[in-house]
Amino acid sequence: MATEVNGAHSLISSWSGGKDSCFALMRAIAAGHRPVALLNMMNENGQISRSHGLPEEILRRQAAAMKLPILAIPASWGDYEGLFIGALQRLKAEHGATAAVFGDIDLQGHRDWEEKVCAAVGLQALLPLWQEDRLVLVRQMLASGMRCVITSCQASLGAEFIGRELDEEVIADLIARGVCPCGENGEFHTVVTDCPLFDKPLELPSHHVLRHGDYLFAEWAID
Repeated sequence: MATEVNGAHSLISSWSGGKDSCFALMRAIAAGHRPVALLNMMNENGQISRSHGLPEEILRRQAAAMKLPILAIPASWGDYEGLFIGALQRLKAEHGATAAVFGDIDLQGHRDWEEKVCAAVGLQALLPLWQEDRLVLVRQMLASGMRCVITSCQASLGAEFIGRELDEEVIADLIARGVCPCGENGEFHTVVTDCPLFDKPLELPSHHVLRHGDYLFAEWAID
């Protein structure tokens, strides 16, 4: 039975491996909540995560750096919602979770969906970054000690952005191109290599750039 103690939740983190889900989890922990598991949705063949294109091994290294279990679920877009709900139910049963935390900032459709899937299994949806200024937020992420690298982006940004560490220079380059510095509209995605939740930094393997439609991805060389 899931229990909530003194207003503090046992949390499932909807974990993309990127900056927003990481900072949302950091905020939730700072507010007194306790993470119990990470959840990531992979592509149909289970080889890379959706949107961010991260191999499961990198996600597992992040989870190990936080000493948390991770559940990685292969899914197509057609069965995504049902499998996500099932995964929440499983993690709730296994870890006594009472809430799930998400890194969305201001896309109402995303929040509506997250609240719906959480309600389906009796969890509360927490969105600690909700409606904060995007530029202020990304600078707070960097100031917190988080380090992250761009792992995928719209092809119009160019392959030179893949593998760049997010910093003030990159932020300025993104803004100059009319791109949201948080990538909230899907312009780019990141992989976190260090943050205060990690017991040690991640060393990313080498990569080369792949194009899939109008999107570029780093293909990381995992042994």
